[in-house]
Amino acid sequence: MAQNPIIAPKLFDRALLARRRRRALSLGPADFLLERVAGDMEERLAAVMRDFRDVADIWTPGEELQTRLRRRLPSIGHVAPSDSAEEGLSLAPESLDLVVSALAFQFVNDLPGVLAQIRRALRPDGLLLAAMIGGDTLTELRQSFAAAEAECEGGISPRVAPFADLRDVGGLLQRAGLALPVTDLDRIVVRYDNAFGLMQDLRRMGATNVLTERRRTPTRRSTLIRMAQIYGERFADPDGRIRATFDVIWLSAWAPHESQQKPLRPGSAKASLEEAVKRGTKS
Repeated sequence: MAQNPIIAPKLFDRALLARRRRRALSLGPADFLLERVAGDMEERLAAVMRDFRDVADIWTPGEELQTRLRRRLPSIGHVAPSDSAEEGLSLAPESLDLVVSALAFQFVNDLPGVLAQIRRALRPDGLLLAAMIGGDTLTELRQSFAAAEAECEGGISPRVAPFADLRDVGGLLQRAGLALPVTDLDRIVVRYDNAFGLMQDLRRMGATNVLTERRRTPTRRSTLIRMAQIYGERFADPDGRIRATFDVIWLSAWAPHESQQKPLRPGSAKASLEEAVKRGTKS
C-alpha cells in the first residue's frame, strides 16, 4: 500500500502576508533591506561570466530587483506570489537559464518543494541565486517580547517567525538535486530610537507576524510598554539607540551538468592523509 506523502506544515498564513504587503504599499514601504539586497544581487551576477536568456524572478516584492537587473537582463519574467496558500510555480521543465529571488523564501511553508520546482525548471547548468532572511534575524525583538509576556501575562506566544539556519539551507539545496551549492550570510544591524520605530518599519515592510499560530487578540498596552523597556535595557548602545539584527542568507546552486566539477569518489585519492603527515614530520 502506498505511503502518504509528507505534507509540509503550514507555518505561515500566506494570504495574510499578501494583505500585509498591500497595506505596506499604502503606508509607504520601508525598502532599505530590499534595496541593499537588490544591489548585492546585481554585483554577484556581474561576477558570473554567462549570458542568461530566460530569467524568472520568484516572488520578490516590489520592483527594485527587476529594475536593477534589467540593466543586464532585458527580459525578466516575474512570478507574483499568490494570495492563497498555494506554492506551485507553474514553470515549464528546463525552460530557464537563471532564477532569482530576494527576501521571499523566508515566508515559504515548503521550501524543499519550491527548490525542487526550481531545479526542474532550470536547464542543465542553469543558476539559482536567491537571498532570504534567516539566522538570528530580530533576535532582540524576540527576546524582549518573550520576557515582557512572561512577566506581564505569565506566558509567551509566537511573535517572530522561526528562521532557517545557514547550514540547513545548504542541505536543502542538495536535497533538491542542485549542484555546487554555496551559502553565506550578510549580517545587517539597523539602529532605532526605540522598539516602536522598529515595529513601524516592519509594518512598512509587510513583515509583521503572519504565523498561523500567532496570537489572535490584541497585545496588551502594558506588555508593549514593558517590551520596549526591556529592549532598551538589553540591546541599546551607549547613545541610547537600540539595535536590530537582520541576517540575509545568500544561496546559489546550479542545475547539474556534465561539464561541472565533480567531487572525488571516496578512496580514489592517490595520496593518503597518513602519508602526507608522515612526510611532514620528516622534513
